[in-house]
Amino acid sequence: MSTKINRWTRGSELLFYRAAIPLSNRTLTRLAGLIRERRAERRSRWRRLDPARQALLVLGHLRNGDTYTRLAADFGIGTATAWRYVRESIDLLAALAEEVQAAAARAARLAYAILDGTLVPIDRLADERPYYSGKHQRHGVNVQILADPLGRLVWASPALPGATHDLTAARTTGLIDALTSAGVTTFADRGYQGAGTPSALRSSVTATVPGCRGRSRTSTAPTPGSGRSASERWRR
Repeated sequence: MSTKINRWTRGSELLFYRAAIPLSNRTLTRLAGLIRERRAERRSRWRRLDPARQALLVLGHLRNGDTYTRLAADFGIGTATAWRYVRESIDLLAALAEEVQAAAARAARLAYAILDGTLVPIDRLADERPYYSGKHQRHGVNVQILADPLGRLVWASPALPGATHDLTAARTTGLIDALTSAGVTTFADRGYQGAGTPSALRSSVTATVPGCRGRSRTSTAPTPGSGRSASERWRR
């Protein structure tokens, strides 16, 4: 993707540096198309940035973490306008996400799926306690990730406060029930034991028996391309 000029002021000086966004032009074109369609639907009047420039601004924030203040200076717009551009584009991208049931149905066609949670760091909030993760020792949001055997993303859950336990997050988003209903063989770490459903959810070290009620046995299911057991393959 094309590079852009970032600007940062210090005193009376103006410093410049170049920054690249590690994404393909296809990503930029896709997002710009969504923005263009939304503007046509709303019959929006002239805006300071065209769809392609707005898409570049948004990707700079989402992928590189550039602040609204810095982006506003880079693109010659106000900070509030930069914030509105980003929020509008995030809503457009979120509308493309599959429902959890559809994602589980797609995962059912895989040999197995991998489930894990990740903490996305955020700035501190006024009501910060729900967002502070004791495990990671920082503020963030909990996102549940479902991946294929190669680690490629299948589905990502809506964000929950960072203090939320992974198993609670998976239940809250409906992921456990969806995986169970679709009969998806799913490997996860021990934090997901105790799901309380007759699912195929298995620990990365041991495979839980149906019901996930704490009893476990060593998995002997071989992974593709390997004679080792699944428990050995995913041992951490």
